Amino acid sequence: MSRVAELTGLLAPYDTAREGAWSSREAAHLLGRAQFGFTSKELDRAVKEGLNATVDRLLAPQAESAEYQKAEAALKQTALATGEIGDLKVWWLYRMWGSANPFGEKLAVLWHNHFATSHAKVRSVPQMFAQNELIRTHALGDFKQLLHGMAVDTAMLVWLDGNANRKRHPNENFAREIMELFALGVGNYTEKDIQEAARSFSGWHVREGAFWFNRLQHDESPKTVFGQTGNFDGKQIVDLCLAHPACPRFLAMKLLKTFVLANPTTEQIDAVAARLSHHQLVVAPVMRELLTSQLFFEAAQRRAVIKSPLDLVVGSLRAVSQSVKWPPVAKVLADLGQDVFEPPSVKGWEGGRLWVNSSSLLMRTNFATELASSDRWATLSKPILDGAGGTSESVVARLDKWLLGGMADERLLSDLALHHKQADGDAIQKLRGVMQLVMSLPEYQLL
Repeated sequence: MSRVAELTGLLAPYDTAREGAWSSREAAHLLGRAQFGFTSKELDRAVKEGLNATVDRLLAPQAESAEYQKAEAALKQTALATGEIGDLKVWWLYRMWGSANPFGEKLAVLWHNHFATSHAKVRSVPQMFAQNELIRTHALGDFKQLLHGMAVDTAMLVWLDGNANRKRHPNENFAREIMELFALGVGNYTEKDIQEAARSFSGWHVREGAFWFNRLQHDESPKTVFGQTGNFDGKQIVDLCLAHPACPRFLAMKLLKTFVLANPTTEQIDAVAARLSHHQLVVAPVMRELLTSQLFFEAAQRRAVIKSPLDLVVGSLRAVSQSVKWPPVAKVLADLGQDVFEPPSVKGWEGGRLWVNSSSLLMRTNFATELASSDRWATLSKPILDGAGGTSESVVARLDKWLLGGMADERLLSDLALHHKQADGDAIQKLRGVMQLVMSLPEYQLL
C-alpha cells in the first residue's frame, strides 16, 4: 500500500449503513463535538437527516431567525456604545447559545484561542470586536486569508507590540508567534528566522485605530528566512510560513485535538495534514471529511475529550434553557478558567486535563446545582418541562438522551430512576433533582 493510500485510509468514511451505525448516540457525539451542546430538536433532526446531511448543514450558512437577529444586533450595539468588554462577552456568549450556525461559533472559539489576544492589554472593544468578526468570516474558509488578516489586525498588532517594531530596533513578538503559535510550531524554525522575519514586519504599526504601514520605520534590506533570501516584507513572510511543510501538520494537530482526540498519533496528523494540503488550507472540506470519518466515530473517541468551560456551561444552557441571564454566566466562565476575549497568555487556553482540578470540579458541580435547582441564571425550556410528568424511567431516559447522548448504562439508568421515584416534591422539582445528578456525573464532564 502506498503512503498516500495509507493516510487516506485513516480517514475512511464512517459507514452509516451498518445496523445501528446511526442513532441518537452517534448524532449526539457529532453535535457535542461540533457545537456547544445541542437541543432536543437538533438531536432529533440530526437522527432523521443522517450523518452526511447533518454535516453539510453544519458547514453551510443557515438563516438566522428574526428574533435572534434583533437580540444579537442590540447586544452588539450596546457593547460598541459602552466600550465595556463585559458587554462584548455577553454578545458573543449569546451568539454561541442562540445562533443557527453553532459550528461556526465553535470554530470561532478555536481560532480565538489559536490567535489568543486579550482585551486586558488591547483595551479597545471595537478592535476586539473587529478581530472576532475577522475570525468568524474565515473560520470555515481559507486559513491563508485568515493568517494574512491577522498580520494586519489592529488588536493583534497592539497585543504583540507592533508599534515597537522599528527599523533600528526590531521587535520579535509577532515574528516569533506567527512561527511558534500561529503557523508552524516549535522546532520548525530557528532564532535567526525569527530575527530576520521581525525585520520584515518592521513598520507594521497602528495609527488612529487602523493598520498603518510606516515606511520610514520599515527595514528594506535583504533578509534570509527558511533558507531563502530576498527583500521580504511582512506579506511575503506570511506566505513563506504558509508554504512551509510544517504548516498543514500544525493545523492538523489543532483540528484533531479540538474535535477528535486528545493525543493524535503521527499517522493521524499526517493524514489530516495531507487533506489540508490537498484543499490548499481551506478548512470546510477538511472538516467535512474529518467529521464523517471512521476515526471520528471510533469507540475510543467517545467521551474522550474533557469539556472546556464553554462546552460545559454554554452546552448545558443550550440543552435545557429557554432564556439566559448572561452577565452572571460570563462570571462563571471566568471563574472556571475560560474568560472569552481575555485568554491567559499568547498560548491561549491549553485545555485538556488542565481544565479540571479539585477546585474547578467543585465549581462545575456548583454550576450544575445552580442551573438545575433554580432560575437564577436561566429558565428551563419547554421540551425539558414537558416530560416532567412522565414515569421515572421516561424522565431519566429523556435526560440521558439529551444530556449524556444516550451513553448511560443500565445500572446508572436504574439508579437515577430510583432516585426520581423516591424524591420529594412535585414533578418539576423531581425533574430538577435528577437533572442536577446527571450534570454532576463524571461522564457529564466529557464529550
